[in-house]
Amino acid sequence: MQRRSLRALSRLGFHELSYLEWNREAGGVPVVCLHGLTRNALDFEALGDALARAGRWVVSLDVVGRGQSGRLADPGLYGYPQYLSDTAALIARLDAPEVDWVGTSMGGLIGMMAAAQPGSPVRRMVVNDVGPFVPKEALERIAEYLAVDRRFENLEHAEAHLKKVYAPFGIEKPEQWRRFTEISVEPDPEGVGFLPAYDQEIAAPFREAHLEDVDLWPVWDAVVASVLLLRGRDSDLLLRETAEEMVDRGPGCRLVEFPGCGHAPPLLEPAQIEPVVDFLTAA
Repeated sequence: MQRRSLRALSRLGFHELSYLEWNREAGGVPVVCLHGLTRNALDFEALGDALARAGRWVVSLDVVGRGQSGRLADPGLYGYPQYLSDTAALIARLDAPEVDWVGTSMGGLIGMMAAAQPGSPVRRMVVNDVGPFVPKEALERIAEYLAVDRRFENLEHAEAHLKKVYAPFGIEKPEQWRRFTEISVEPDPEGVGFLPAYDQEIAAPFREAHLEDVDLWPVWDAVVASVLLLRGRDSDLLLRETAEEMVDRGPGCRLVEFPGCGHAPPLLEPAQIEPVVDFLTAA
């Protein structure tokens, strides 16, 4: 695994995008991985290792404002138009006519929007616990979490907080929680302790929006890529009826549910990783 970067453009100038890359020498169609709203590229550490062992070239992006990618001068630019533009710049950097996609939550929505575009390079797509209908109640839960500025005295304090917020992920092993904590925070540059590993101004669009149910069914209906849809059995963001309708309406869409977790399956255990590897390595 290597960390690389490129520059992308917003209306206020250039910003850096940081990404992780596995097995570049394998060539072929790259697998592009995009994380959830407050997460970062290291969420795909276990999946990237597994796909690389299976012979795939894998790239995992820190979406702008997260991880080691740059921050935007205008928080109002944190949104899907910028994320799509940045992802297009990454795909251009890879110089690949086609890509496969793995997207968790926000990353899945970005993937759906990219795959719905005319001439899209998205060939196959894994959509992890998100769909074209997102209930208002789930958005309100996310907005409430984002509304509070976070600072942690130490890693233990951060881990205790993350275990509450991300309890639906269903993570059980102590070593997984510790690694999850390490990749979720960064040292506070102004003093002792840690901050979340994202620009807390990504909350700006939530503060300014009147939250309602999100309906993106026209986007889903325009997707022609084959899709593996993952769902945490207790998810409040991807409802069961939404997942079933996606299968009915989507071309070549197959649903896999995971017990013991809600939003979103963290793709850490073999039982969650293996279906993704099988889908992305099938002839």
